[in-house]
Amino acid sequence: MTHSPLRRQLNLIDFTLAAMRRRLGRNAILFVVYVLVIFLLASVMFFSHAIRREASVMLADAPEITIQHLVMGRHDLVPLSYLDKIGKIRGVRSAEGRLWGYYYDRGTKANYTLMVPGKNATNLKLEEGQTILGEGVARLRKAQKGRILALSSPTGKPLVMRIKDILTSDSALVTSDLVLVSEADFRKFFNLQQDVYTDLVLSVRNQREVATIVGKVSYRLPDARIVTRSDVLRTYEAIFSWREGLLLALLGTSIIAFTIFVFDKASGLSGEERREIGILKAIGWDTGDILAMKVWEAALLSGLSFLTGTLTAYAHVFLFDAGLLKPVLQGWGVLYPDFTLPPAIDGLQLATLAFFTIVPFTAATIVPIWRAAITDPEQVMR
Repeated sequence: MTHSPLRRQLNLIDFTLAAMRRRLGRNAILFVVYVLVIFLLASVMFFSHAIRREASVMLADAPEITIQHLVMGRHDLVPLSYLDKIGKIRGVRSAEGRLWGYYYDRGTKANYTLMVPGKNATNLKLEEGQTILGEGVARLRKAQKGRILALSSPTGKPLVMRIKDILTSDSALVTSDLVLVSEADFRKFFNLQQDVYTDLVLSVRNQREVATIVGKVSYRLPDARIVTRSDVLRTYEAIFSWREGLLLALLGTSIIAFTIFVFDKASGLSGEERREIGILKAIGWDTGDILAMKVWEAALLSGLSFLTGTLTAYAHVFLFDAGLLKPVLQGWGVLYPDFTLPPAIDGLQLATLAFFTIVPFTAATIVPIWRAAITDPEQVMR
């Protein structure tokens, strides 16, 4: 009596599962090692892709063009007169000066970014003596809305402000270290004159004209460094890609060891497996059935390991905030952003990971099984 191809494969799967249960210890060790390696690789891929995507979303509203004044190749304050030179360039919607700087807090041993909100940020409007804190600063200083924040200025005089609000953790990736202050407080804190800014930002009417406007600004301000939004995005991409590559390189030894272990287990047949193949050949199984059974065994083990490792990595990154990877991929410092990444998965990365973990293991089983399957049953059982 012949069986349909589907029924035949179902029977092979059923027999394969029974054979795997008989070698439960060996398969359990292989499964655990397999899952661990896939978990590490998938966690790195998930976290790096999600944080790059989050950074691009956060920076979508960044200024199209930023202009910095250079003196002897170093970043210097920008004179107010520069605004008059570039504000009337055709295609520029608006031009304004920004005030921001770094402050080292000796008490917490962390660097803060003091910044004056832009004119368009009406929801962040501040009066003299008020401040809005980033999530990381508030957490580090144990600050609360309505309380007082005091900072010791570089001139030695303390700046005392009342906390108007605390920024949400949704934007912590780019606002964690922010201390927003009024322009009057900023200039008083750093002892700045009224006619200088940290840098200038331009908003353009047409994104396709950015390169043209950059050329005009370069002509009018030959001592300026011009940074576009796309430059900033490329920098973030390069930083996170470098850190991802560094971590994957550090995991390289583990991956090589896993590869050797997998191929040794997959390509080496135990005496029990050889006797099993000999018995199957003796009772009428053909070579194709034996190969199909072993391929199913390898595919089931590698597929289940990949699924388990991937799901565990997903939970680690998106449910438990990637506690094992954050310090490496996110950066080094005292003030870490505390935020939850929204799920973001690169299908191509996932498919590549599946290809390079499932296919080699499954393929490694074919040659030794084929050699055993074509050998005379009596010789195999001996």
